[in-house]
Amino acid sequence: MSLPRVGSLETFLDIPGGAGAHRRDSADNSRRGSISSIGSASLRARKITFNPLPESWDPVSRSLSTETFGGAAGEDASLLQQAQLQPPHTVGAFEVPQWKRILQVVVTVINCLLAAGIVFGYAAIKPVLKKEGAYRDTCDGDDTCIELHLNFMFTVAAVATNIAALPIGAILDYHGPRVCGLLGACFLAVGALMLAFAGDLPFDGFLAGYLFLALGGPFTYIASYHLSNAFPRRSGLILALLTGAFDASSALFLVYRLVYESTGDSFGHHDFFLAYLVVPVLIIVTQLTVLPKQSYKTVGEMVDDIQAGSGVVGGRGELYDPDNEGAVVDDQVDEQTALLREEQRQSDLEQHRLQQQQQQQVAIQGIDELLGAGAGASIAGDSGYLGMEGDNSGKNAIDERVSHEAAKNERSGVWGAMHSSTAWEQLCSPWFVLVCLFTVVQMTRINYFVATIRGQYESLLGSGPAIDMNNFFDLALPLGGIISIPFIGGILDSTSTVVVLSTLVTVATTIGVLGVLPYTWAGYANIVLFVLYRPFYYTAVSDYCAKVFGFRTFGTVYGTIICLAGVLNFSQSLLDYMFRVTFDGNPVPVNLLLLAMGLVIGLLLVGFVWVQSRLLGGRRKGSHNGTA
Repeated sequence: MSLPRVGSLETFLDIPGGAGAHRRDSADNSRRGSISSIGSASLRARKITFNPLPESWDPVSRSLSTETFGGAAGEDASLLQQAQLQPPHTVGAFEVPQWKRILQVVVTVINCLLAAGIVFGYAAIKPVLKKEGAYRDTCDGDDTCIELHLNFMFTVAAVATNIAALPIGAILDYHGPRVCGLLGACFLAVGALMLAFAGDLPFDGFLAGYLFLALGGPFTYIASYHLSNAFPRRSGLILALLTGAFDASSALFLVYRLVYESTGDSFGHHDFFLAYLVVPVLIIVTQLTVLPKQSYKTVGEMVDDIQAGSGVVGGRGELYDPDNEGAVVDDQVDEQTALLREEQRQSDLEQHRLQQQQQQQVAIQGIDELLGAGAGASIAGDSGYLGMEGDNSGKNAIDERVSHEAAKNERSGVWGAMHSSTAWEQLCSPWFVLVCLFTVVQMTRINYFVATIRGQYESLLGSGPAIDMNNFFDLALPLGGIISIPFIGGILDSTSTVVVLSTLVTVATTIGVLGVLPYTWAGYANIVLFVLYRPFYYTAVSDYCAKVFGFRTFGTVYGTIICLAGVLNFSQSLLDYMFRVTFDGNPVPVNLLLLAMGLVIGLLLVGFVWVQSRLLGGRRKGSHNGTA
């Protein structure tokens, strides 16, 4: 399992260097205070996006910026540019009633629980599919052939899940969460129908159906991230609920297998997947009735809305353009007509100011509700809008959050290492190459273990213990993700990146050693460590990318890592063949190979990051001493 996991959708800190530094300097020279400089950072600098195309590679945006605002100068032109280029499909959380936002979160958690990661419950449904005769005719009853076909079905699904994150990010950025949710429901419906009628289709219905289920999951899950902005003070809790629902969704096939066994194998996969069609119908209904069509704005975007005023509106609702003489003056008018038109223009301007003040007041009250009393007024006061004085309690709350973020980032030891580099420079750096190689190996190990756990322990311990191990794993897999969620964020925030990576390498090595020991206690210990390690690993990789490469190119860098790791996960089929054919069902050689590769690459990664973090720390101390 490898969908993106993040702890936050927004950072309150500027990007050091490059465009971020330019914006920061511009903000510091303006009349705005510290809050303003935070709010004026670019959208992509502030918010994680899963769109694989970074802003600097978007020729349309660059062309629009040059043509529309090339002659503009000053702060007002910059704000107007930002307002024009901001994606239209966002809405402030305060514009939606609280009860509806709560309902949206609850419904989304249920949808993710039923659809987000069900394909990763493969270990639970695999015995059912074998009993139901999947690939029996294709393989003429040969068990090894059936195992290889079923495992390849899971491999393709896992690869598709990883690769799908890239196009889903682009669709989400440009078309909004509702389109993503509806597409996900369609994929789930097609997949369920193919699996239900797999035996009657002229092609491999199991492979195609499982693939469509895998595609439907990330459309549902990734499109739900924005709901953390519905309650900014509870964003971490909402993300934890969504991630927990994703992990728990793998238990759906476990529940089905228990029902299948309790009914004497009479509730077959045909009936189950026909009944599962209720889920995509539920998603479609909730998407069209309850869930938002537009993504919720981050706090930074709402700050921008307060700080950036819209264009001056004329009496007929059109932008007042002083250069358009035909719209305002006429060469042939008399003095009285000119005076009347001037009075009308002044009246329109005053009316617009009042309307703008009312809109900003609503936004300020909304931010007060979302972030705490005084926060909205503090932002407006620091920005010089509405003649408001900044509320000290609101300002202190925001400054405290900024200070907390700064301390957390400095504690990591690697924050800002490549924030000012271009996406191409980042992709060519050792920072990227090493973590990408480590991700490829670990992701392959994880998916290989999920697909072959029963076969491995049948070889090491025998059939009876292997069945017990498989049953324990089916239950522990979703529970491990749920249990570990509350601790992962604290570990990542309170320790350095070197410590986090060292922990990953140590635990991965321990899992590899336990995986070759022919003892029951080692098997259970291996499963427990595995189900706790898996969510921690994926979260740590996304955290590493955010801290090292920055939010501006997060979608590009993290998406590339996941995509490459997904494609190379096809090697899992080769490992499966080596395990069952080359080594005659002995899992030890393949496990030792994966253990050695993970250990060597992991040590190189930890060593490189340790050296670089010391160099970065030395430069920071030198910079502080120079400015002191």
